Amino acid sequence: MLNNKHTAFLLAAPSSGSGKTTITLALLRMFAQRGLAVQPFKCGPDYLDTCLHTMAASFGGSERVGINLDTFMASKAHVQGLFGRYSSDADVAVVEGVMGLFDGAEKSEGSSAEIAMLLGIPVIMVINAQSMAYSAAPMLYGFRTFDPALNLAGVIFNQVNTPSHYSYLEAAARDAGVEPLGYVPRSEAVAISERHLGLDTSAGYDRESVIAAMAEHVGKTVNVDRLLEIAQVDRPDASVCATAALKSEVVIAVARDEAFNFVYRENIEVLGEYGRLVFFSPLHDEHLPEAEMLYLAGGYPELYAEQLSANSAMRGQIAAYSRSGGRLYAECGGMMYLGKTITLQDGSVYHMCGALDLETTMQESRLTLGYRKVVLDGSATELRGHEFHYSRIIHQGELQNIATVKNARGENVATPLFRKDNTTASYIHLYWGEMCQAPAMLFSLTI
Repeated sequence: MLNNKHTAFLLAAPSSGSGKTTITLALLRMFAQRGLAVQPFKCGPDYLDTCLHTMAASFGGSERVGINLDTFMASKAHVQGLFGRYSSDADVAVVEGVMGLFDGAEKSEGSSAEIAMLLGIPVIMVINAQSMAYSAAPMLYGFRTFDPALNLAGVIFNQVNTPSHYSYLEAAARDAGVEPLGYVPRSEAVAISERHLGLDTSAGYDRESVIAAMAEHVGKTVNVDRLLEIAQVDRPDASVCATAALKSEVVIAVARDEAFNFVYRENIEVLGEYGRLVFFSPLHDEHLPEAEMLYLAGGYPELYAEQLSANSAMRGQIAAYSRSGGRLYAECGGMMYLGKTITLQDGSVYHMCGALDLETTMQESRLTLGYRKVVLDGSATELRGHEFHYSRIIHQGELQNIATVKNARGENVATPLFRKDNTTASYIHLYWGEMCQAPAMLFSLTI
């Protein structure tokens, strides 16, 4: 029987690049190796980190899926409900923060700090101390006292090569009123793994060994037992989010493979209320499943452009499905795949489905990044999501834009939401985890 306490904490940092993800993955794996049920979460809209979290926390035959917690794309009540539903039966809940501790869509709104306080869990800071000693004291003191409602319980120092260096940092932490929990020495092997872990999605890349090595490395110098002690909190109540209550015999085909895997877990949960989900691979499968709805999620089609182009049977079937009026929704990488061609950085051009009069390129591209507010024409309902891509559109035919798009500050954004017949596509990754009517709107359904 579960007791009324468990361990839960949020790993945060002063800024991106401090080592949060590596230490998060290492801790998830270490807890799982101890036989603890560990539930991972990620602050913000990142869909890749949740995939890595799932791998790290799933050990010994049990799977715990990484869940996004985002107070811009969803309400605070929804975020609390998700945390309760997924962590109520866990021994440990680990939340990885996003960017710097107080960095949000607008000031600290939606930040890691806001989510930690919303959930009532302590914060463990990760500080890159490679070029720092006692200056860690005022830094930690500032983070600890900036908002009295925040519980900054401990700190792990990253990029610390010697015990003597750590002794200065340990003293600084104690003087700032924050408990030091150890340090992580610099490791060239781990640094290389960090650079490739999120970029190399090929089946041949051994992410499992990388995560295991990270856990072994971090476990040598971080006091995991003490971390489990100081982050004891009341176990949350399990909450069940409202569902669409539309379950039917409709078959919904969802793309899922190395090229298409950026999807929010709660989107899939809601979509499953509209019918029976079947998963397929545009990379490997020769035939599109018989389905009344088709969902092409985002991912890395540019990394698999040659293989996707070579699978002409699948490309042709998806194009035919769209042209015959099939209900299809595609986002980001899925939209690129629906277009005529993708041009890679080296100038090579690969044919895609051709369902949309659209061409994209990876050449001369800049990062497009940010939260989005989307209102479809003729609707008063605001959908929310996130845009993150390096590619750009170099040709679009007479495609209809059916939405007004704004950023987090309410400023107009030029990103279109295309619709052609019953096919809808955009660069934006929309989150509909608490908005059960969203799939109906996006798939042109009448319910």
